[in-house]
Amino acid sequence: MKFSSSLKLNHIFRRLYHTSGFADGLLVLYARKNRTDSNRVGITVSKKLGKAHVRNRTRRRIREVYRLNEDAFQPGWDIVVVARSKAVEAPFDKLTKSYLTLAKKAGLLREMQN
Repeated sequence: MKFSSSLKLNHIFRRLYHTSGFADGLLVLYARKNRTDSNRVGITVSKKLGKAHVRNRTRRRIREVYRLNEDAFQPGWDIVVVARSKAVEAPFDKLTKSYLTLAKKAGLLREMQN
């Protein structure tokens, strides 16, 4: 990730959970400005979704969606993505579409330049 880092601190996750989120059938996205020039991204996958290898695979796929589309995101945000149960079996293109749609609703994407 070029201008992003991982979000690891529990109090920041909790702070983001208290903001209004954006959700669909696959993912829930929480975002908040962070006063820096980089994004911090956290991914949450519940134990209810499966064993460790299933959760880790889901986490890797969501991280890869962000990495491939990182240039489209505005810098300066804390982002937490929560996987829902359908995200485990979802095809990668649907996961990508879901992530980018929620990011657009949250106002995280850059304006397209023509």
